[in-house]
Amino acid sequence: MNTSVRVAIQGIKASFHEEAAFKFFGNNIQTIECNSFKKTCEVMDANEADYVVMAIENSIAGSLLPNYTLIREHNFAITGEVYLPIQLHLMGLPGVKLEDAQFVTSHPIALRQCIDFFDDFPHLKIVESTDTAACAKKIKDEGLTDTLAVANTLAAKLYGLNILERRIESNSKNYTRFLILQKEKNEDLQEISKASIVFQVGNHVGALSQVLNIFAEQNVNLSKIQSMPVLGKRNEYYFYVDLEWTDTDKYDIAVRKALKYTVNFNIMGEYLKNDKV
Repeated sequence: MNTSVRVAIQGIKASFHEEAAFKFFGNNIQTIECNSFKKTCEVMDANEADYVVMAIENSIAGSLLPNYTLIREHNFAITGEVYLPIQLHLMGLPGVKLEDAQFVTSHPIALRQCIDFFDDFPHLKIVESTDTAACAKKIKDEGLTDTLAVANTLAAKLYGLNILERRIESNSKNYTRFLILQKEKNEDLQEISKASIVFQVGNHVGALSQVLNIFAEQNVNLSKIQSMPVLGKRNEYYFYVDLEWTDTDKYDIAVRKALKYTVNFNIMGEYLKNDKV
């Protein structure tokens, strides 16, 4: 990929979002830092980015529900996915020792994922912040000798910090799934094996199972289903579903049949399955 590829991320350079972007596009990209997921969407809407890399679920913390709504409301196309192992390290300025530090700072979810480690160091006061990499940057910029950060190796390298303890997360199987978003659907994709769809069904007995059975009959696997209430509507829900298949013809048949039993049916994206962590 050449540097003309502009990728909007939530967070700053060396965050997990940038790490996911590197994993998908390669290192030679232009990262556009945004302070919120909403801002990443606005940047792409304004044609200031070619892609958005957006976290959608974590194997411990669960789904990032507001992001489903953002993707649907902006009508972006999902064109790929990345699974990133979340490896968390404790870091500080060179020369700072663990026993001398008073504070440890990171994103609240990252801190929660390291709670077993911090139980052994009660002298450390935990301070929540908005971004893992931003905590590492602040230590560097302000020369904080009393504070440690929890972040990834990318952050330690970029901001010149020393890793005191590696892999302090409680669960080594922790990963986050990121979606690759574009403004328009990628019609050139030669090979597809996964899709993300959203739809509504009527509020009567068996309405949802009727739709799900259509996919089962065509050997299309439902790898994820997520429901979200329709804002201001009682007993109405959006169903976000990830589908996987080996026979694209059967997927096409299932979609055509499902259209008859749903409303507001939308294919959010068709892409190549990529579940390598």
